Amino acid sequence: MEFNIKSGHPEKQRTACVVVGIYEPRRLSEVAKQLDEVSDGYLSSILRRGDLEGKIGQTLLLHNVPGTLADRVLLVGCGRERELGDTQYRKVISHAIRTLHETGSMETVCYLTELNVRGRDTAWKVRHAIETARYALYSFDQLKSKKNITRRPLRKIVFSVASRRELGIAEQARREAEAIAGGVELARDLGNLPSNVCTPTHLVEEAKRLCNLHDRLTCKVLTESHIEKAGMNALLAVAKGSEQSPRFIILEYKGNEKKDAHPTILVGKGVTFDSGGISLKKAERMDEMKYDMSGAGSVLGTLSAVAELQLPINVIGLIPAVENMPSGKATKPGDIVTSLSGQTVEILNTDAEGRLILCDALTYAERFKPSAVIDIATLTGACVTALGAHAHGLMSNHNPLTNDLLNAGRMACDRAWELPIWDEYQEQLDSPFADMANIGGAEAGAITAACFLSRFTRKYRWAHLDIAGTAWKPMPKKEKGSTGRPVPLLTQYLIDRSCDDGMPPPLPIPMDLGEDE
Repeated sequence: MEFNIKSGHPEKQRTACVVVGIYEPRRLSEVAKQLDEVSDGYLSSILRRGDLEGKIGQTLLLHNVPGTLADRVLLVGCGRERELGDTQYRKVISHAIRTLHETGSMETVCYLTELNVRGRDTAWKVRHAIETARYALYSFDQLKSKKNITRRPLRKIVFSVASRRELGIAEQARREAEAIAGGVELARDLGNLPSNVCTPTHLVEEAKRLCNLHDRLTCKVLTESHIEKAGMNALLAVAKGSEQSPRFIILEYKGNEKKDAHPTILVGKGVTFDSGGISLKKAERMDEMKYDMSGAGSVLGTLSAVAELQLPINVIGLIPAVENMPSGKATKPGDIVTSLSGQTVEILNTDAEGRLILCDALTYAERFKPSAVIDIATLTGACVTALGAHAHGLMSNHNPLTNDLLNAGRMACDRAWELPIWDEYQEQLDSPFADMANIGGAEAGAITAACFLSRFTRKYRWAHLDIAGTAWKPMPKKEKGSTGRPVPLLTQYLIDRSCDDGMPPPLPIPMDLGEDE
């Protein structure tokens, strides 16, 4: 798909289709008014007949509109003008793009980017139009013998801005949108792959492929023997029951060569299939456990976007990649392991495995003296119950980091919601036999999972994103699949950091963890 930016009158566009908005009830947008004038009231006469009310989701395709050079004009319902916010705008764009793709318009000039969206400027509208278009046209048919082929697919979209003065900022918005959309699609592809294809080894191959594409990206991989030698026993406990050996992936993006430029670290849960282990899950919807590596996918997608944009910051991605399976070698409920931090964990439920691989990765992160660490994981069903499919659960030990992530989520239309991790919740993790248990009981499951992780993050600024409800859509079948979230939020956060005058210094780290294996 090719995207371009231009400024010009709608009636002068020689294209397969010009797209303009119609507000409810049957009100022409400013650009639609221009077309109505040159066509001697052709659009308004159609609206008066009741062909289009202007509600979001409605479209009307017109051919040979008088006074225009385009083959077609697509009218798109935008709802009530004063109610046009972020979510409504993206819905309008999505409906328009799908209609164009299905009706044979192989190219288009779209004027929906000139709509008035509450509190949003031209750059935001262009960026989200492109991201939404790419998202709407995404298709995963890699493993089908018969591909999803559209006879005359949409190939080129030109988004319009009101004046030539805005072309520069709109072009930068296009660059950001294409990079983010590419990262989202990478995360979606990885999530949608079945677990017999997307194994820990496959994640390694994908990380190396990214490094081959970008000079500033380097990759290091710890194999099972390296992981064991390093002392990551909590991670190994999860992998013991599987024939797939674990991997620990270290991806480093270096965009700032200054010696005092401390990295932001992204830690992604990479459980390529989660059966629950000995604490076996129910058979219903167990196929969705292939998505349990969505945190890892989002790290790879974000680093892809960062490298594409060549942001002037340093970012490290840590991906503990395992498969959680039951077998005669699998970890059993009641087993106790010593984590990389030296803290011991009583594993009461082998299905609470994500926190076990993450705790060792979070300890490993200390050696890089990070400015901030963000872990991303499909961690708890409790977060799905609490927040549903719309917001990521966000918990953190640093209020400014929390605010930065919340703001990035609002800007990216990839929102998070803060949950508390007060000391009172920590008591639920008490164990009579080890330093802590890996579960805290039925109450506040998302919070106690984060409390568990917080015990391994006391030496730096840390935030946890629980994406269990947002990483994939279970239903309906035609929409089932990975969402690629939270790549937009994470990339926006890093874009914001790259615009800062300086990154915050890391917290002091008294503990010497030695050299990398």
